Amino acid sequence: MLLEIDRVEKSYATGDGMLPVLRGVSLGLEAGRSLALTGESGSGKSTLLHLAAGLDAPDAGAIRVHGRDIAGLGDTARAALRRDTIGLVFQQFNLIPSLDAGANLAFQARLAGRHDAALVRDLAGRLGLADFLRRYPEQLSGGQQQRVAIGRALAARPALVLADEPTGNLDEATGDAVLDLMLALVAEQGAGLLLVTHSPRLAARCDARAVLRAGRVA
Repeated sequence: MLLEIDRVEKSYATGDGMLPVLRGVSLGLEAGRSLALTGESGSGKSTLLHLAAGLDAPDAGAIRVHGRDIAGLGDTARAALRRDTIGLVFQQFNLIPSLDAGANLAFQARLAGRHDAALVRDLAGRLGLADFLRRYPEQLSGGQQQRVAIGRALAARPALVLADEPTGNLDEATGDAVLDLMLALVAEQGAGLLLVTHSPRLAARCDARAVLRAGRVA
């Protein structure tokens, strides 16, 4: 099992006390497979994705990547896990303003020591970015920036791709093409994809689907 989420709980402090967001969620994802996570806003989808990325720690339960419980890791070890093993695509693009699109595409792969210039060129072409590689993020549309962010995650050949509404800033046709690319690369590389989406149509493209309701798997 590539990713195991085992009875995970997470609450946040508010002015009215603790707010439970995840209430004993369990999920599993095998290498080479894709899992869509759907549910209404506020159901805990993005929180679960952040926990799986090691960006936050659960209050209870375990999150294991390749059998290793990441909740007990220190900040440095979790950062290394994200660098070497996980590709992240969040709704915020988080591109580096001082780097052009080509350098942003290659950034994660260079950090992980797996830069492949041919793969970056291929991704740029398949993402419709070949003519924009020398432009800086501020010179790109929102949709183009999102495609750079997706390509950056995939260029490092991660074992696990975590994507939060990765096609949310794209039109339907482009979103479909980008999801095609993500699913193809996951299959080619034997990686796993955990996709958060509001779209039943996109969720149906994945190998499996889980629905979160009020912090629980429905």
